[in-house]
Amino acid sequence: MRDDAGGLDSAMMRRALALAARGWGQTAPNPLVGAVVVRAGEIVGEGWHARWGGPHAEVVALAAAGERARGATVFVTLEPCAHHGKTPPCADALVAAGVHRVVVAVRDPSADAGGGAERLRAAGIEVKVGVEEEAARELNAPFFHATRSERPWVTLKLAVSIDGAIADHTRRPAWITGEPARREVHRLRAGNDAVAVGAGTVRTDDPLLTVRDAEPPRVAPARVVFAAARLIDPASRLAASAREIPTLVVGPVVSGERAEALRARGVELVEAVSLADGLAALRSRGILSLLVEGGARLAGALWQASLVDRLIIFQAPVVLGAGALNAFAYLPGTEVGRAPRLRVLDRRELGDDLVTHYAVSPTPEVR
Repeated sequence: MRDDAGGLDSAMMRRALALAARGWGQTAPNPLVGAVVVRAGEIVGEGWHARWGGPHAEVVALAAAGERARGATVFVTLEPCAHHGKTPPCADALVAAGVHRVVVAVRDPSADAGGGAERLRAAGIEVKVGVEEEAARELNAPFFHATRSERPWVTLKLAVSIDGAIADHTRRPAWITGEPARREVHRLRAGNDAVAVGAGTVRTDDPLLTVRDAEPPRVAPARVVFAAARLIDPASRLAASAREIPTLVVGPVVSGERAEALRARGVELVEAVSLADGLAALRSRGILSLLVEGGARLAGALWQASLVDRLIIFQAPVVLGAGALNAFAYLPGTEVGRAPRLRVLDRRELGDDLVTHYAVSPTPEVR
């Protein structure tokens, strides 16, 4: 019986993708990768890349399968690497294990790591590429995006009321969503290289922007504020903890008394004349993924400049009414017929709240 009979290829690759996601927050700058070893329609081994510098998913899955890997099919979410990095080539490990067939979700675009499929075919192993490819590209969107862009992959997160507000008429800090949604935000932070806000959020909320209610990431995300340095209080919690966690203020003015006070506290000031320039500066510092948490001015500016790739809306079952601050209050009006309709990637309940993931830009292609 062929391994792909009855849609087994897709089912096993979905399992591999679910395993890959377990490495969330631990593998960067490497991608999330999962692998499943199947023999005679039965899973005999599985694994995922659990931490940067550790064994790759294929090696873990082969070790779990042992001798049962010989003659088996291996499903892996990313093309097995063909180079010596922190670990030996996974393609060589598959050849040595005597597997019969390798099913790959998506090619590895890296110049150094790619080429594993060709090495496997040269060893007489059957290779199939492209099973659940879009899901695999979406899982590692920042990784694939980085091969073709000079800015980070940008996710805009907004917590809103039923009527689309992010703050009530008083503008005082207050939670809109419940605890399950807030824990999910911390999980999202753990999987991004940096978390960003605008000056208004720093002034109003005085946030820490750290990961607290989720598994700690291998590397704490940097904190970014898009603002002129003169707008940031050196006594803010972000500035006070800048020597512990990288903190960057990105804006057009990086001089003056406040700027020097921020530098003295360990804040890095990055001069940028536009959001696009600021994002490019972050990318040059190794930031591949950026989670933007507001506020309304920054959200509107990024949206208007077409610098948002994914939108995540946490909607709470409350109505804030007149005077509340709409999440997109700083965007120019658009006629209904001209407004682009966003593709829904995922929608689920978190306690009483509803979280929806929208695709704003296409899932990155692989060159």
